[in-house]
Amino acid sequence: MKAPIFKRFNFTMALQWLIFLPVILPLCIIFGALQGVMNMVEKMAQRMWMDMEL
Repeated sequence: MKAPIFKRFNFTMALQWLIFLPVILPLCIIFGALQGVMNMVEKMAQRMWMDMEL
């Protein structure tokens, strides 16, 4: 017996995505931006430290 080409659509999973996506997406964007800022501050501090040592 062959496997079906199209799987059955899972409506409950789609509903969960529609409900939680507006909550998850902004949180991901905010935390990603904060992580980028922290990485940049860390790089800047390391370069300042290296420049002051020379």
